[in-house]
Amino acid sequence: MRLIVIALFLTAQTALAQTQADPEAATGLAPKPLVIAERHMVVAANPLASQAGLDMLRAGGSAADATIATLLALNVVEPQSSGVGGGAFALVHGPDGLTSFDARETAPAGATPDMFMAEGDTLPFWDAVRSGRSIGTPGLVRLMEVLHNRHGKLPWADLFQPAIRLARDGFPVSPRLAGLLETYGGRMAGTDVATVFLPEGNALPEGSLLKQAALARTLETIANEGADAFYHGPIADQMAAATARAPLPGALSAADLSAYKVIERPAVCHPYLDTRVCGMGPPSSGATTVGQILMLLDRFKPDELVLDGTQLWHLFAEASRLAYADRGRYLADSDFVKVPVKGLLDPIYMDSRAALIHPFSAAKGKAEAGEPPWREGRLYAPDLQEDLPGTTHLSVVDAKGLAISVTASIETAFGSGRMAGGFILNNQLTDFSFRPEAPNGVAIANAVAPGKRPRSSMAPTIVFRGEDPVLLTGSPGGSRIPEYVAQSVIGVIGFSLDPAAAAALPHVSQRNRGNVALEPGMRDTVVDGLKERGHEVGVRDMTSGLHLIHIRKDGLRGGADPRREGVALGD
Repeated sequence: MRLIVIALFLTAQTALAQTQADPEAATGLAPKPLVIAERHMVVAANPLASQAGLDMLRAGGSAADATIATLLALNVVEPQSSGVGGGAFALVHGPDGLTSFDARETAPAGATPDMFMAEGDTLPFWDAVRSGRSIGTPGLVRLMEVLHNRHGKLPWADLFQPAIRLARDGFPVSPRLAGLLETYGGRMAGTDVATVFLPEGNALPEGSLLKQAALARTLETIANEGADAFYHGPIADQMAAATARAPLPGALSAADLSAYKVIERPAVCHPYLDTRVCGMGPPSSGATTVGQILMLLDRFKPDELVLDGTQLWHLFAEASRLAYADRGRYLADSDFVKVPVKGLLDPIYMDSRAALIHPFSAAKGKAEAGEPPWREGRLYAPDLQEDLPGTTHLSVVDAKGLAISVTASIETAFGSGRMAGGFILNNQLTDFSFRPEAPNGVAIANAVAPGKRPRSSMAPTIVFRGEDPVLLTGSPGGSRIPEYVAQSVIGVIGFSLDPAAAAALPHVSQRNRGNVALEPGMRDTVVDGLKERGHEVGVRDMTSGLHLIHIRKDGLRGGADPRREGVALGD
């Protein structure tokens, strides 16, 4: 039975038009319709990108083919969030089992530990973002090559055609892109991004036709000549030149680009209820932070918790507080520092951390990191460097059961503001600690080093029951990503919500910040109950972009976050 496609581009435009007063967030929206399919499905952040992926599946392509086509289309229609100038993490489950691919950007060989310092203090954040120093070696194109080599069925060049058409012929600017251009227009003045997206200083209005000829030419080159055409030759030279420009030129070179490699890493897994939740290990903090939150909740009689009750969200906030304390101290690139991944998810260690949570009373102040087993190496100072949203997530399953969960990013909205070959270059190096050490002289694990990959919050996730995948999830959202993802797992696995309903749950966020942020739409009884337990509570919008696929014996169920323009499509 062919899937009835419930959400199309104009539907998403109509729904999101309600949010233009604050284009960074869309709360209070009802769940998007649940999408049902029998054979294959794509859930991504823009209907045109989801359609590109579905077209590949209908042409006999694999989930890898659909993922590549979707990522490329997102580069065109959602340029503020991801693209070939950035990186990604991918979780892949196929005939050979589960693995993960680290395509995170790397610091160039010329990077220095103090490159975000000036006159003894840290650079102003936005000065650092818009500088050449923020640009890391992009990894997305190499990731697409790896996925195609491992699992692709269609010709490489075919996967580029939807994105090339969208870039060459144009597409109508979506409400979210138009809103973000209005929001960030002032910060982008004088940048390469402004020349493309703010002609004559004016943000492109919703519905206007956006053509990107330079990007189309770049995509055609990579389509015809392969991934090497991105990392060598004229395109690589353009990236290096854009990075080297004033102000604050960076060190990214043609040699850095030619040397880039995707790293295959074992997925990091942990139990939750009757399932095994698997995600991305270091340099991502995703799997360990999601894992600690869920494992801590498991220690408080989960059968007695209710979804709209105060107790669940009190415990969730307290678990987040402890998980983010450990994240800040220990998580970094494990190729450069010893990260105690096993220790952070050790059941006995989780028992000891759970003992710090009072069932009915909020802890005061910020939590200290614990001392997990297998700590290996000295204790590092905490790093609280913020991650800002400029990210996208997609989930794909094909008829053969290949399942891919990918989170891709250029870091902040519109990345560094610098462009090469028509695409936006990332500012991922601002995810490093700006300070190489704390004021007391203790080193920070997430400090800058040549060839190092900055800590990330991205958390592409696949949940298993036995050996079978049952849920794909992930989200953009900066440092709140692990909370969003954990909450989606709680909704589907813990409370049997359909994916669309789980994606629409109002968010709760603590992050060891000393207070609890609640999204509009949370029940008044929960808000009041949290205050009664001693939580300092504030209400704010939170722009997740959860894209879920629930794999069931009777087929696939897909849900897209109502806060953004994404849709699930399938057959």
